[in-house]
Amino acid sequence: MTDHTDTPRKGFLRRQPPNVLMGTVLFGAVLLFGAVFAIKAMIAKGTNDFFDNMPQPAVAVTASTAKGERWRENGEAVGTFVAVNGTDVTAEAGGVIREILFQPGQRVKAGTVLVRLNTANEEATLRALEASAKQAVQQRDRWRELGKQKLVSLAEVEERATQAATTLAQVEAQRAVIALKTVRAPFDGVLGIRKINLGQYVAPGDPLVNLQALDPILLDFTLPQQRLAQVAEGSVVRATLDGMPGKAFDGTIVAIEPQIDPQTRNFKVQARFSNEDLALRPGMFARIAFDLGSDRSVVVIPQTAITFNPYGNAVFVIEEVKRGPDEKDAKGQPLTGNKLLVRQRFVKTGATRGDLIAVTEGLKPGERVVTSGLLKLRNDAEVTVNNKVQPAADAAPKPGNS
Repeated sequence: MTDHTDTPRKGFLRRQPPNVLMGTVLFGAVLLFGAVFAIKAMIAKGTNDFFDNMPQPAVAVTASTAKGERWRENGEAVGTFVAVNGTDVTAEAGGVIREILFQPGQRVKAGTVLVRLNTANEEATLRALEASAKQAVQQRDRWRELGKQKLVSLAEVEERATQAATTLAQVEAQRAVIALKTVRAPFDGVLGIRKINLGQYVAPGDPLVNLQALDPILLDFTLPQQRLAQVAEGSVVRATLDGMPGKAFDGTIVAIEPQIDPQTRNFKVQARFSNEDLALRPGMFARIAFDLGSDRSVVVIPQTAITFNPYGNAVFVIEEVKRGPDEKDAKGQPLTGNKLLVRQRFVKTGATRGDLIAVTEGLKPGERVVTSGLLKLRNDAEVTVNNKVQPAADAAPKPGNS
């Protein structure tokens, strides 16, 4: 006998539309993924809450105390060394080089013969002119005797005298031409690298070798017009060069340009330096410092304490504050006592002196500032001070091998 009790149920399942089944599956998938994302969000929130509430470890830094000092006001500038005399030695007359009588880098005195050009043709012409001049002088003297005896006219005597003077002048002119082919040093100095070779033809004005007068040497620099009343001839200036660390050169101002440049509002100053060892050379770049003659009070800190930014310079000032009652360490134990916090403060800076810098506004003597580890800091960050290794903070630093 056939059982008909399940027949309607089976027929019902077979009769369900496909979209109903698909909707049921999608609804279940949404519930499953929603549960997964909810659990993940709860875990992330718990992690963030844990790290947000976890006490931040103190940052180890070095610190320095701002000091009040009296600094003599100094002016600063940059300049370039130039020779008192410097030129390319040239030949005034053209010709073929017969002798080169110098070595590159040689020190020479004014008048030292450097180069001789070939003068064979000029000397032959000179001998011919000298013979003509000799004959003209003899005729002049003979005609003068005849003139005294009234045997020739005065006009003839004067004509012979003029001929003799002309030939003598031609001789002197030829000797001058020959002298031009002997090139001499125009002043004392040091020669550079030669630009010629034996047998080479040089035209008038062609450079033969560079000559520079190096002792003494001049330093040219510019100052803004506000400094015009603060510098004077005879004032001492000090020059330092990046290529010679730890070494300074003292010079004296010898000239001040009377005219202010209307484009830059600057004026030129020239100082003279002794240079016996020839350490200073034309074209060298130098930093110049000079005394303006007045003292002023400044707050001094190491330059490493300054964060230089386009929108303003800042320091991190260390302040000691009392801990709150709810502060705990990493193990959850309550913390007591005081702590050190840093707060960023914008300051105005002034002149530098070695590793130190003057703060003109924003800092008081006695305040402590961070001198290293600044990149790890933020406002109200807790710090610990460890000054076992301090950055350099010397007003007149010297290299270790000096």
